[in-house]
Amino acid sequence: MTADEDAPRTERADDPPWTKPGDELPWTKPGDELPPLEIEVTRTLIVAGAIASRDYQDVHHDPELARQKGSPDIFMNILTTNGLVGRYITDHFGPHAVLRKVAIRLGAPNYPGDTMVLTGTVEEVSGDTATVRVVGANGIGRHVTATVTVTLPAGGAA
Repeated sequence: MTADEDAPRTERADDPPWTKPGDELPWTKPGDELPPLEIEVTRTLIVAGAIASRDYQDVHHDPELARQKGSPDIFMNILTTNGLVGRYITDHFGPHAVLRKVAIRLGAPNYPGDTMVLTGTVEEVSGDTATVRVVGANGIGRHVTATVTVTLPAGGAA
């Protein structure tokens, strides 16, 4: 053992509370539920997500053109939704979690002024890898259904 290994571990502000070297993985078994995450769907979130993902389709930033195309307002693009699903998983499992696979299916659109609530359930655990089913619902229905495979490196946040 080195001197560093002998020294007591002290908490640092950047240490995530959910993983420390030698800790159990933050999931325990299939059926475990992740806490819900509420996301306010603002006009700014929709437009910023579209711009950040280089999606310049008018239905994601121009309300009048979106209405001309049959939508009541602008709506969130798939890449923003995908990013929010990934954020939901890494917020729960920590910054060292590695998203191995994210498969999503869109449903009801996310319009400005609504709230999307993401929920998750652990479906399968194998060693340091889990499969999590994620659902995002808003006021008009299910916006996204996703299956995420996530791995936590050995030693957690070391």
